[in-house]
Amino acid sequence: MKLCSIILIITAVLVAACAGQKKNIILRPDPGQETPFERTGPQETWQIIESQNGFPENRIPEWVSLYLNGGITGLESLYRFRGKYIFVGESRGTNFHALEQWEKNFNAAQDFPRLLAQRVETRLVAPASLYPDDEYGEYFETLIKLVSNDEYMAVKEESFWIKQVKIPSGEDEENFEEAITISDTERYKFFVLLSIDKDLLQDQILSLMTGIKTERPPTREQASAINRIQASFFEGF
Repeated sequence: MKLCSIILIITAVLVAACAGQKKNIILRPDPGQETPFERTGPQETWQIIESQNGFPENRIPEWVSLYLNGGITGLESLYRFRGKYIFVGESRGTNFHALEQWEKNFNAAQDFPRLLAQRVETRLVAPASLYPDDEYGEYFETLIKLVSNDEYMAVKEESFWIKQVKIPSGEDEENFEEAITISDTERYKFFVLLSIDKDLLQDQILSLMTGIKTERPPTREQASAINRIQASFFEGF
């Protein structure tokens, strides 16, 4: 009986340790995988009821609609953005004036590196079969730091905001009018659109990737993973 208890305790400790490590993996799904009726959970649906252009019947810019329905991929398919990478800064909340200040203070030179670092991190984590530090060694953290601290020729193109209301799902959807009057069911979302020349950014990132020298050399397996990600980094980026 005591032996079984000891085994159970050891198993619990190991599971907890693994769970703790997993929390360090920062996976940021593309926020563009939403629709005008944005589903954020099994019982939440958000509908646009107002925007910077007025009420829903007024036109929402094409880039906002594409972002809400198809994410960055949809935006980069536009002819006007041919030869460019597109990034979208996003903030949400109930305080319109605070969000408006966030948008006005959004600075491409200061804020773009953070958006790029998130995208680079996602690209590194996606094909990894192990925890990133195990997959790439010190290379992973070093690259993210370099990307975050570098300077880029990104351009702040446009900004836009929408107002959404949460509609209860199922039988509660009949109470839509009542839901609109409840303050905690409403929110604003502000978007800032940025662009950067594709060739220029690729050259800059490759320069950072190939110039890294870590204190602890990668293992043979880690070196192979690093070579693979360098060779295919911009596929799906």
